[in-house]
Amino acid sequence: MRHTISILLENEAGALSQVAGLFSARGYNIESLTVAPTEDDSMSRMTIVTRGSDSVIEQITKQLNKLIDVIKLTDLTTGVYIERELIMVKVNVAESAPEVKRLVDIFRGRIIDVGDNTYTIEMTGTGRKIDAFLKEIGSGLIVEVVRSGVLGIARGGDSLSM
Repeated sequence: MRHTISILLENEAGALSQVAGLFSARGYNIESLTVAPTEDDSMSRMTIVTRGSDSVIEQITKQLNKLIDVIKLTDLTTGVYIERELIMVKVNVAESAPEVKRLVDIFRGRIIDVGDNTYTIEMTGTGRKIDAFLKEIGSGLIVEVVRSGVLGIARGGDSLSM
């Protein structure tokens, strides 16, 4: 099962390396990883997407909690949460500009750069939405893809904060 784990950790050199090393040493795969400072410059928020049974995820969270730099963590998947990704995709539109524009509008994206024969498109949404957009565009038109990885936040009053 897919799990989205959100971690609040000290904004220190080596903190990211410790977390990634824990996954690597135990043979767990990270499907998506994002990290950035929070509103408090001394802390960073990391979002990790991984797959595993409930017992594997429990093992991962116990091991993460043992790391010195980890302040707090939660498995967002156990509750109701909002998930988003950002993608920028450059497509060749030499003969298909109207069709690409139509798809961008349908998927609520934005064309952020227009070249001689290319559009660079920006879009946010769930991974499923972004995957569907890429499928509709088709690999034949895609020149380059950059994805941010998953960001997640609990809905309602729940929060991962100090």
